[in-house]
Amino acid sequence: MSTNSAFESQLIFFLDNAVLAWGLAACGLAQLSKLLFELIFNQRWRPSVLIETGGMPSSHSALVTGTAAGVGLQLGFDDPVFALASTIAFIVMYDASGIRRSAGLTAAKVNEILKDKSKELSSETILKESLGHTKIEVLVGSFLGPMVALPGIFFIGSPLDILHLIGLFSV
Repeated sequence: MSTNSAFESQLIFFLDNAVLAWGLAACGLAQLSKLLFELIFNQRWRPSVLIETGGMPSSHSALVTGTAAGVGLQLGFDDPVFALASTIAFIVMYDASGIRRSAGLTAAKVNEILKDKSKELSSETILKESLGHTKIEVLVGSFLGPMVALPGIFFIGSPLDILHLIGLFSV
């Protein structure tokens, strides 16, 4: 088997992974929706939210819950791999609303102290404050993940299925 055909074979396997594709789609939709939340609640157009951590909803939560739900749908909700995916999802969500959120709040306090003590702050000195999520941001993201992934996997399938459907790929 040539290197080129081995690469094509791996690409086909990758494109046939509906769980990964729809988990990533849920993450992307959550990240895109941050722009909408910014417009609605802060009345400003700020595309930089698309590449920032933190905010409503949690895209990390959408990714891990969508992926875990997809694993459960494909392998069965009694499968040990679903248990592992769920455990990792809970750890990520706990970390986002606990440790990362606390680190962001601490950074805000440190930045406040630095502003009081120094008139000139460089962008390198200022700590990033938007690191974690509130519990509601995590909760909304955790519901969004399965709401995107499960219907996508069940009704549409993998990216390879989509390519077959629109006639761009045939085996």
